[in-house]
Amino acid sequence: MSDCQDSGGCRDEQMRRIYEYLDGALSTEDLEDIRAHLEGCETCSREYDLECLIRSAVKRSCCEPAPETLKHSILERIDDLRASPETASHGHEDVAEEALRQSWAGTAPR
Repeated sequence: MSDCQDSGGCRDEQMRRIYEYLDGALSTEDLEDIRAHLEGCETCSREYDLECLIRSAVKRSCCEPAPETLKHSILERIDDLRASPETASHGHEDVAEEALRQSWAGTAPR
């Protein structure tokens, strides 16, 4: 029985590792660990399969390339957010996430 089944379901940490696995962001040792876990945990295996289907559908649906200015705009907003006193204490992931959110919402100052 896997640790997820013992605790009544997939833990947030285990799901984060599955997303990192799908993104290719794990070390070789972690890759082996997550593969073994997915083989032994039906709950996580189902979540993994669902995420694979979603990512595949998104890839098929997104044939249109992003505008050339998008990367530049997002990087500018990340720089602006890093310099802002309100976000200076946040981690890099938080700043990047906020910049992306603002880019898609069109709310960041230029």
